[in-house]
Amino acid sequence: MDALAEDWRNGGFGLYIHWPFCQAKCPYCDFNSHVVCQIDQARWKAAYIQEIDRFAEETPGRILNTMFFGGGTPSLMDPDVVGAIIEKVRQSWPTSNDFEITLEANPSSVEAARFAAYRDAGVNRVSVGVQALNNNDLKRLGRLHSKDEAIKAIEIAKKSFERVSFDLMYGRQDQSAASWSSELTWAIDLAADHLSLYQLTIEDGTAFGDRYKIGRLRGLPDEDLSVHLFEITQEICDKAGLHAYEVSNHAKSDAESRHNLIYWKYGDYIGIGPGAHGRLTLNGNRFATETFKSPFQWLSQVEGGQMESRTVLSLADQAAEYLMMSLRLTEGISINRYNKMTGQKLDSHQIDFLRSENLINIDQDRLCTTDRGRLVLNSVIETLMPSLELFDNSQLTT
Repeated sequence: MDALAEDWRNGGFGLYIHWPFCQAKCPYCDFNSHVVCQIDQARWKAAYIQEIDRFAEETPGRILNTMFFGGGTPSLMDPDVVGAIIEKVRQSWPTSNDFEITLEANPSSVEAARFAAYRDAGVNRVSVGVQALNNNDLKRLGRLHSKDEAIKAIEIAKKSFERVSFDLMYGRQDQSAASWSSELTWAIDLAADHLSLYQLTIEDGTAFGDRYKIGRLRGLPDEDLSVHLFEITQEICDKAGLHAYEVSNHAKSDAESRHNLIYWKYGDYIGIGPGAHGRLTLNGNRFATETFKSPFQWLSQVEGGQMESRTVLSLADQAAEYLMMSLRLTEGISINRYNKMTGQKLDSHQIDFLRSENLINIDQDRLCTTDRGRLVLNSVIETLMPSLELFDNSQLTT
């Protein structure tokens, strides 16, 4: 492991804070989010700060590049709680000159009105969970806001923050190529510098998953329409200068999510909060960290001085994770970095096959997928993965 003790520096160092509470559970959501009647925000603030102190003791002097409040719905956090956490973080680590602090927000009018308070607390980037720009689809998706509230929230966000992103979901029920094209063009006209554009996926354990199993989730796109919607997304965004730097993320130059790039470039990141995952290099070993998913079990654990679970990742595990994460990026993987992790080269026969099918390109040290390859990204990864002879699929954490 000593040879890779500093590998995390290729991706950077970030901090993720998970706020697990929402006003309602969306039917498509498989994130660790919970609806509760009452939240003791002071108690939660103390727990987050306690965890920051603990991790800071383990990573003294590291330069922190990014911080991300995710959820759940972090815009339900009191601004003074957000401010106290940010202040503690700045006291605990030296931060980069371009330190990025992102907060996810839902576009209800009440939460949008809090944007100025979050800005004053230190947040410098906001990601708004819009999901759709028509009221019928918002209702189907279980969202609590309207189209007009979403537009208003984006406008307020742009006045409060220099960097604004928002999410849209496509492949929705009864959505046509023409309607998605119109909606996406309209979204770009709202002039955000970053868009996260996800295809609706049906996950087990969600309300949509349950409906799908019994045949009550109708109007989903077939494979041909799904591919067409993806191609439309790339074409419209490219013309607008919002290039795909990752499979589902589009940005103007220098407006990429620096925090998410740490994940995709396989850096180190601390995960604090219920169900939060992390990757942390300590004393020459890289650990996968995971916390209790139950909010109040996590809270009790922290208050009782217990740690999250930690698993040492083998070199093969690390290489597999690096491959899975970085091939999502348009820039792809560093072949040299991958070879150092595995101690072996990628299978030349598999490489030749993928190139012959126009699924990957190699340019000096970089291996990346082609436009065609991104449509079948999982297959490309599966084809490359067998070259990791020591890799055990059951050990992989995604």
